[in-house]
Amino acid sequence: MSEHISTRVENPYAPMHTGSGDLYVTIGTQLQDPDRPTFRRLADDHLSWLKRVLVDPAGMGAARHKLTDTGTVILDGPPGSGRTSVARVLLREYDLGTGVFHELLPDEEEELSLSNPVLVGTGDRLLLDLSAATAVQWAAARADLSALRKTVHEQHAHLVVVMPYGHPLDPDLQHYRIKIECPDGLQVFRRHLRMHGVPYEPDSTVTAFLAEARPMREIADFADLVRRARETAGAGEGFAQWCATARKARDDRRAEIATLIAKLREGPQRALLITVAMLHGAHADVIHQAVQLLLHTLESPPEEQPLLERKDLAERLSEISATTGPDGHVHFTELDYDAAVRAHFWDHMPDLRQPLGTWGARSVESRGPYVTQELRASLVKRLAEQYLRTGRGEGLAFLAEDWSITPTSRPRLEAAVHALTCGLNDPVQGRSFRQWIYQCCANRQLKGEFAQVLVQVCADVIAVSHPDQALFRLYHLARRERDTTRALEALCDLVATSGRLRRRLLDLLTRSPLSPAELRIFLPVCDPEPLSAPYDNGHALIEENGARESLTSGWRAVFKELPHAEWHPYAERWLHTATDAGHRGDLLLNLLVSAADRCDDQRGTTFAALYTSARTAERTAPHGTARAATTTDRLLQKISTAQGLGRPAVPPPTTSTGGSTP
Repeated sequence: MSEHISTRVENPYAPMHTGSGDLYVTIGTQLQDPDRPTFRRLADDHLSWLKRVLVDPAGMGAARHKLTDTGTVILDGPPGSGRTSVARVLLREYDLGTGVFHELLPDEEEELSLSNPVLVGTGDRLLLDLSAATAVQWAAARADLSALRKTVHEQHAHLVVVMPYGHPLDPDLQHYRIKIECPDGLQVFRRHLRMHGVPYEPDSTVTAFLAEARPMREIADFADLVRRARETAGAGEGFAQWCATARKARDDRRAEIATLIAKLREGPQRALLITVAMLHGAHADVIHQAVQLLLHTLESPPEEQPLLERKDLAERLSEISATTGPDGHVHFTELDYDAAVRAHFWDHMPDLRQPLGTWGARSVESRGPYVTQELRASLVKRLAEQYLRTGRGEGLAFLAEDWSITPTSRPRLEAAVHALTCGLNDPVQGRSFRQWIYQCCANRQLKGEFAQVLVQVCADVIAVSHPDQALFRLYHLARRERDTTRALEALCDLVATSGRLRRRLLDLLTRSPLSPAELRIFLPVCDPEPLSAPYDNGHALIEENGARESLTSGWRAVFKELPHAEWHPYAERWLHTATDAGHRGDLLLNLLVSAADRCDDQRGTTFAALYTSARTAERTAPHGTARAATTTDRLLQKISTAQGLGRPAVPPPTTSTGGSTP
């Protein structure tokens, strides 16, 4: 995905961009369903599972103490020792309800330098995973680690660094280094079995498997295979048979699958084999319907044999080593046979890849009592695995985009989100997906409902571990949307989780002149309640010089560029908040007056409009008109001071925003 990405115009179902300037896109409604999957919850569930199955390696206790005492720990250990899992679990244990989790990516686009203090918010939990870093990348990170650690300490945050194994560490950082050793493989295996609800028994297959040094990931995968072998085992089979079945599933089956497919010469036979592999575990009715859909997608000629003379499904399944269970669901007779079949067709019939994408989109839209959300998700995951396994991430990304083009449906849009989620979570190609999504959000012409898909991916997937990257992407989507506010709402929800993120967005908005679209982002983002409420360090954003300058610049642009009727509701909220915000209320009023004072030739008119808003706000004040009138009086005094006048004896007229000034 590092190649040049061109824009493809195929079916013009949505507005097309043919000139300069922004393209405004409208996001549909299909994904705003209360039953849609919550990808943030899925990520949280995975982390909870990781904590339950983790066997504390040697050094875990020391790492906990080091993180508690200093706020920083640098984990060292051989590959496969579970270093990154340990890092994530350590940070999960320090989730005290303040700050956000943030995986630092110092060499990615839009990421700040590790030495930049803006990178760290109060109470944040920071992961810097450099386990796969090159010598050059590690040297660059080491140069900034002392500055990063200092900021972490000042912000009462927690930082876990996973260093590359065997690389040097500077003397002043050795104090934070903790060596992680591989935990006992059998203990790890038994812990995973216990979490799966599978009883353990001593077994020669397990002993032979663990005789070799295994990465923790391989041991976890083998335990999961034993679980699945148990679920599909016949009557009378026990732990030894489950383990033997799991071990066989790990064998290379390429020759076996190639021999089977060579015997299946008819299109319907191969279509059934592909369908069972892609929808493994689905009900027989779903399999039958999906086979017909695949044959139709491939434009295969219809079967001419009379219906009653055709082979029934049971006979056809037996030809491909599959069977239907008592519950009507279809499985291959051997464990993980489906994965081997999928890999064979993908690798050896490349012309089938594009039709499989089309068939996948049509399949997720199928209806019926046995078509579940889980079945749709598993189909997308299996298709995505083939793209990612063979290094074709860009193809998966464009497939998700194609699924989002109008006319579409909620299941198809959900499938697009699932596909991009698979790419983002891939340890090798995740970075390329984040970069591709950035280009889509910032620069690409978005057709159909693809913008809606991007909003959900940014808010529910990227934001889980990369909130700053999600912020930039949602900002660009919000800047370009019209007739909807879903990207803006997601952006506001994101900055509500962290004062640091709100500060960074305000800086982004006001570092250059604001466009009308950016002004409409600024107004809801500068909500006075979170601005004036103390956050984790006891201070409020409105008390910070940098934030006040950004807010003043933003309000000045609002006063100069937008009509009074548009900004009045937001000013009214500021005035209501100022009534009950103590000394920070004065800061809110000072800021509004300062912004109006910078309006040059519109200065007097703006002061009058601001005073009019204050008088109007008295009628809707939640704390009563008397207290609101006091706020109006305070505002009037500040306006008079800004104009070099004493306290006016008579308030100015309020019937017109263009009248005389106080």
